[in-house]
Amino acid sequence: MSDRPETPLLDQVEYPADLRKLESRQLRQFADELRDEVISTVSVTGGHLGAGLGVVELTTAIHYVFDTPRDRLVWDVGHQCYPHKILTGRRDRIRTLRQGGGLSGFTKRSESEYDPFGAAHSSTSISAALGFATANKLSGKPGKAIAVIGDGAMSAGMAYEAMNNAEAAGNRLVVILNDNDMSIAPPVGGLSGYLARLISSSEYLGLRSLASKVTAKISRRIHRAASKAEEYTKGLTVGGTLFEELGFYYVGPIDGHNMDHLIPVLENVRDADQGPILVHVRTQKGKGYAPAEESADKYHGVAKFDVISGKQDKGPGGGPPSYTGVFANALIAEAEKDDRICAITAAMPGGTGVDKFGDAFPDRSFDVGIAEQHAVTFAAGLAAQGMKPFAVIYSTFLQRAYDQVVHDVAIQNLPVRFAMDRAGFVGADGSTHAGSFDLAYLGTLPNFVVMAAADEAELTHMVHTMAQHDTGPIAVRYPRGAGTGVAIPETPEKLAVGKGRIVRQGSKVAILSLGARLEEAKKAADRLDAMGLSTTVADLRFAKPLDNELIRKLLTTHEVALTIEEASIGGFGAHVLTMASDEGLTDAGLTVRTMRMPDEFIDQDKPDKQYAMAGLDADGIVETALKALRHNSVSVEEVGERA
Repeated sequence: MSDRPETPLLDQVEYPADLRKLESRQLRQFADELRDEVISTVSVTGGHLGAGLGVVELTTAIHYVFDTPRDRLVWDVGHQCYPHKILTGRRDRIRTLRQGGGLSGFTKRSESEYDPFGAAHSSTSISAALGFATANKLSGKPGKAIAVIGDGAMSAGMAYEAMNNAEAAGNRLVVILNDNDMSIAPPVGGLSGYLARLISSSEYLGLRSLASKVTAKISRRIHRAASKAEEYTKGLTVGGTLFEELGFYYVGPIDGHNMDHLIPVLENVRDADQGPILVHVRTQKGKGYAPAEESADKYHGVAKFDVISGKQDKGPGGGPPSYTGVFANALIAEAEKDDRICAITAAMPGGTGVDKFGDAFPDRSFDVGIAEQHAVTFAAGLAAQGMKPFAVIYSTFLQRAYDQVVHDVAIQNLPVRFAMDRAGFVGADGSTHAGSFDLAYLGTLPNFVVMAAADEAELTHMVHTMAQHDTGPIAVRYPRGAGTGVAIPETPEKLAVGKGRIVRQGSKVAILSLGARLEEAKKAADRLDAMGLSTTVADLRFAKPLDNELIRKLLTTHEVALTIEEASIGGFGAHVLTMASDEGLTDAGLTVRTMRMPDEFIDQDKPDKQYAMAGLDADGIVETALKALRHNSVSVEEVGERA
């Protein structure tokens, strides 16, 4: 397979309208070419591969059968949308995926009319599609809404909340369950395909609806019996009973890679008067690319790779360990000493390091699926019964459980330990996955302790501190990627809650750093010192409670003070200003500047570029300090002379 495969049919298709000009017998070849294009693209860009390969035929069939974009197609999560992007006018830019200025790795409304709803967090598709379908119904506009949701995403309660309300949309709503892992009910060859076509046909749906009405009028008991008989006639083989109970007409399962099955079933569903309809499609993640099919994670997320061998370019070996790995090792070490420690994650064991913890302590490791709300309250219950639960959830995903954090943890003052990976910018995943808001949404909560790790050693100390903290909830945030290379302590230290540390002492400029911007703060201090501007650098460690004594000293003994954090407005800097205001420190003309993420969503790029764009690198710190000093009547010429 060459880097740029030959794609004669794909070359004829820029938009779905072009696809519909093909004959149905050509779709098998078209799908093969589309799969080759996806493999070739991701080998160059990296990104999500396995999920997209699994829906190549499904993507082709949906756009062939339905009238997109009038019919609204909503992809759940969005990491399977690369084939969709190629088919919807973006093939010429597909090799800019996940790069600065390029295409998003997820669906994005501003990118195309074929992306009616942006998605990078899971289990939102049915709710959104229900909104589109209901809006069309209320306004009398044509058009259906199609939600494509994976079996993993169906582990989230939000999907069932949406289905419970979907009946009102009628035949305008189609939900396609892309079942690629859980094997809810595997298809059985040609018979399965035949049954799915029969069940989805207008004759069958009409007969079923008529029979239902007739038996309902004869006798409620007979009606129930007939319904059960009909359900289990097909339900024993296709497993649709649950969805029928939620008000859906269930069709399937069908082979999601068989065009001869997919096309007629989707045509029947498109033309049906009854609804809403759920189509159960079985697919294989990584389909059509042997290295992905054979990989344990089906090449879910990959670096750039060689198409022939499948070998990924992981970059140079060695270097500092990842923060995720440091956290996992520190937690395992604590659990070896305390059998009350357990770990909970929400469908991200590999991404959070809980997989390593699970290898060491399988009975104390819990992956609850895509169910962050449940994860937090489950952890609260464990804590209430004397365990020491660590809820290990990406910062961006913990947002999904904020009510549980407030109501079930903070108000009850339960000692749940929150480990928030991916704090700050995250690079190619863009704004949807950036850990921007946790300092703001946790820092406002009574009873909480909130920490941010400046490096690997600090993270190790903080995990130990969390394990020893039993008086209420406590959280630590740390970034994606490799650490700084500092030595990891063999014996971690229990930190004094609410106490920071001076990293270097100066007299004119004070940099109050929280978290992993500390290295950039030290670089900035070197440059400021070289200009004759003596600079103190402090690692505050705690966003809540603040080290008021240290902050008061730094604000009142330096001409200019800067706070810096990898988080949005409303976090550490805001709390420092509030404390200074409450104590009257600002009354005497105190000069304080808060440095944080800008009040906008930053698109995907390399993390160092994202931090530079936000002004949160050494250059930005120096510039902010100099501007503040100029405001205090230190002239540019004076600074230049000192340099």
